[in-house]
Amino acid sequence: MSADETDAKPAPAAPPPRGPFAGMGGAPPQKAKAFKSSALRLIGQLAPERAGVLAVIGLSVASVTLGINGPRVMGHATDLIFGSVMAGRAIDFAALATVLLTLIVLYLGASGFAWAQGALLNVIVQRTVRRLRANVEDKLNQLPLAYFDGQQRGELLSRVTNDIDNVAQGLQQSLSQILNALLNLVGILIMFFVLSPLLALISLVSVPLSIVVTAKIAGRAQKRFVAQWKHVGMLNGQVEEAFTGHSLVKVFGQQRAVEARFAAKNEELYEAGFRAQLISSVIMPAITFIGNLTYVAIAVIGGLRVASGAMQLGSVQAFIQYSRQFSQQLGQMASMASVLQSGVASAERVFELLDAPDQALDVDPPVALARPVRGEVVFEHVDFRYKPEQPLITDLSLVARPGQTVAIVGPTGAGKTTLVNLLMRFYELDGGRILLDGVDIAKLPRAELRGNIGMVLQDTWLFGGTIRANLAYGNLAATEEDILAAARATYVDRFVQHLPAGYDTVLDDDGNNVSSGEKQLLTIARAFLMDPAILILDEATSSVDTRTEVLVQQAMAALRADRTSFVIAHRLSTIRDADLILVLDAGRIVEQGTHTELLARAGAYHALYHAQFAPTHHAS
Repeated sequence: MSADETDAKPAPAAPPPRGPFAGMGGAPPQKAKAFKSSALRLIGQLAPERAGVLAVIGLSVASVTLGINGPRVMGHATDLIFGSVMAGRAIDFAALATVLLTLIVLYLGASGFAWAQGALLNVIVQRTVRRLRANVEDKLNQLPLAYFDGQQRGELLSRVTNDIDNVAQGLQQSLSQILNALLNLVGILIMFFVLSPLLALISLVSVPLSIVVTAKIAGRAQKRFVAQWKHVGMLNGQVEEAFTGHSLVKVFGQQRAVEARFAAKNEELYEAGFRAQLISSVIMPAITFIGNLTYVAIAVIGGLRVASGAMQLGSVQAFIQYSRQFSQQLGQMASMASVLQSGVASAERVFELLDAPDQALDVDPPVALARPVRGEVVFEHVDFRYKPEQPLITDLSLVARPGQTVAIVGPTGAGKTTLVNLLMRFYELDGGRILLDGVDIAKLPRAELRGNIGMVLQDTWLFGGTIRANLAYGNLAATEEDILAAARATYVDRFVQHLPAGYDTVLDDDGNNVSSGEKQLLTIARAFLMDPAILILDEATSSVDTRTEVLVQQAMAALRADRTSFVIAHRLSTIRDADLILVLDAGRIVEQGTHTELLARAGAYHALYHAQFAPTHHAS
């Protein structure tokens, strides 16, 4: 598609405030609501793993139950020693050994259950992320072409790779630690009230204060994490764009400009990431400070109660240990807030992709084409526009008879490529209809429609694999004889025979280990092998030399026999023998006829033809 025919990109948003400390205000309500929705939806991804999740919770409860009794048992050991010393009697080392052995068993059991919980949770998270990746892949195949027109490839790839990996990391790190922290908090609260209701109430003062502090700071950090991963996608898009056109960047000497753009985007990513981490890093020190205040209060009041005989020293010792653990668990939950926020921010970007509107569904029940397909194509009063306010094709009608070769010419942006894109149903019509053998293509399943159309584009596409696999891409049932016949017909066999591995030569992702002309020959051979009822050639010989072009033209003439062909051409010498030539301008057919008829009319085609072949006069 020409640049003239694509949607205009929206104006870039105003740049964010500069400097790492800029814009540290709280998240607006709609952002907080979006975060909560994305977080719940992310947790919902674990639904197919219900049994495993329940097992993880059970293992966590077992681990926490054993571990939470450690300080209390240790308090018994302290009471044995302190009580014996205060009473002036010998220490009962047998009883002390029993207590210590019990302590060892408790901690070993807690560690074993914790290991099993971590291993099972890892399996659950990896399965969940695998399903999420599969859902994203399915979604990409369901999205309309218009969606990809408005997306940077690097930004899209970042959502599919970086963001999903970050979701996996967030789930892996946060779920286990938050679950254990919550269970530990519950267990410690129970122990608090068992040991001393008064000290328990003093300790509980820190809970609402810690929650408020965490919520306030986390609310400010969340939008920074969203911005961070947005900038990661934008930076990836820019890097992908620069590396794809790396040779052109060097040809035009734009390395400094590319480096400057990268530096600017990298700085924006740095600032977003710095602010996110800076704000979230305040949580742990704040929780620790609150915990220390509580610890001091418990130590002072607990010491007074021991002195008054209201509590035993071992109980106060256990309570202080529980108090420390309580603060640690609150701090751990707070520290996980940044990891969870980052993961939810990435999940939000992935869910935006998953929520994008799918292409229109095929009509149910579908209409089938009669066999064999004759290849008659009729455009009836077709209207189409990429943007509502900018019509491109208006009231276009044409008839392509079975077996005819229809050439489409015209200036850049006239709608030539758009015309065949509409025939392929890459886009839906705004008005009118297109008929294939009398059947409205909007009622045909896309797979059946496209299965009868072979397309060779000006921009070649080959994938990483052997030449044989690339040729058979359009017809996986093709035999070796079919592949060789198509290769010989399109003169692919001529250069493949000179390759060391022949048809087993492995092409890289962009096919850069063969020339541009050879890549185009391979795509033409692929269309040959498909043996379609309708053939679309979009400037299919633009990258081959003059001699090869003559050979390919002969091969394409044989291919076009007995099938309807649409040929988009800029070199008018290649379409002189077309049965019908359509001259498009601003989405309308301004002339149609054969080469001889159009030249005789001395109209638009005549002007195009002579502009291309007029002799060039040089000043003497």
